[in-house]
Amino acid sequence: MIKFKHVFFLLVCVFISGCSTTYKNLTAKMPDLALRTDGTYRGIYDLSGTPVKVTLDVTVQNQKITGIKIIKHSGSPIGKKAEKITDQIIANQSLDVDVITGATASSKSIIKAVENALQ
Repeated sequence: MIKFKHVFFLLVCVFISGCSTTYKNLTAKMPDLALRTDGTYRGIYDLSGTPVKVTLDVTVQNQKITGIKIIKHSGSPIGKKAEKITDQIIANQSLDVDVITGATASSKSIIKAVENALQ
């Protein structure tokens, strides 16, 4: 017996793979943290044409990213793997990090949400 969640997951995967051109060329540029005072900044990114949407908070102290907290991340269950990309962003103090294999759309959406928070 096929369960609804399995069918839904399959449809989401097909939908995202069909919209792959939406995010393949998506890039982000690290904003100048010298322009940011210490604090927490909200970033949102909605990947057009896909179910992927990210809302997160980025904490900046002494012109460095010290924390990233994902508030909401919708998309496929596989996309949850991408949430660990926040550790790479903090460690490298950069948005130029490797995406998580199998969760490219969510990885790029998280990166874009961080960029949006810091602009």
